[in-house]
Amino acid sequence: MDGQYLPMSEAKISVLDWGFLHSDATYDTVHVWDGRFFRLDMHLDRFLRGMERLRMKLPYSRVEIQAILTNCVALSGHKCAYVDMICTRGASPTFSRDPRQAENRFIAFAVPFGSVANKEQLERGLHINISDTVRIPPKSIDPSIKNCHWLDLVKGLFDAYDYGAETALVVDANDNIAEGPGFNVFTVKDGRLRTPVYSVLPGITRQTVFDLCSELGLSAAAGDVGRGELKAADEVFITSTAGGIMPVTKIDDAAVGDGKVGAVTCKLMDLYWKKHADPAWSIPVSYP
Repeated sequence: MDGQYLPMSEAKISVLDWGFLHSDATYDTVHVWDGRFFRLDMHLDRFLRGMERLRMKLPYSRVEIQAILTNCVALSGHKCAYVDMICTRGASPTFSRDPRQAENRFIAFAVPFGSVANKEQLERGLHINISDTVRIPPKSIDPSIKNCHWLDLVKGLFDAYDYGAETALVVDANDNIAEGPGFNVFTVKDGRLRTPVYSVLPGITRQTVFDLCSELGLSAAAGDVGRGELKAADEVFITSTAGGIMPVTKIDDAAVGDGKVGAVTCKLMDLYWKKHADPAWSIPVSYP
């Protein structure tokens, strides 16, 4: 923060920052596994694209941002880390309501790697509830810009907890499946994969699944996914930087397929983690 490397406990943000007051911020999260960044270029592309669309500017170049992220990881010593890059609107010196007068602010941090699904859930599959909560429509907020507007997703989580499930999916304005809190979702039916296309963040792990499917010769497409299609799938899994590819074996009160983690999901999970050592997909962190 502000050109300094600090312990997480000392990191502070002004209560006048528009990132805090108005959720006026964009961010991206990349992970480090066994001392290597995974698909860092794609995360940097999305972060810089989001800043441009939100009319934010930083005094750092792309190369400098990458160096800052690398330093955060190296100084933390974490070999498996969850690494955030954040740009907030900042605050105006005169507390003006004109966003053009705000001084944009950059924050980066590295903490131990975390996953949407824990070890037990990865082995048996997650239980997901489909909330009636409607995701913020694309005409209001461009979902391709990673943002901090999570109140709809948080409401979905509380709906899921009330239902007795472990996490949630929310729907789009047409009542088709959208996404979950920090993850995309895929169905597998007769060996073919589908994922929602409308009102979703095009996740990096989501794109990674398309890339893996191409390598494996599997059919994968994006399109509308209805509630019935999701529940009738042979397999379901979710994707996120926080956990990779994670199986789902129960939706609402019904089992997915035979209620066990499916063969296609297992194959993709295995190849996904193998790619973390591939120099074409990852770059090493130089630790002191």
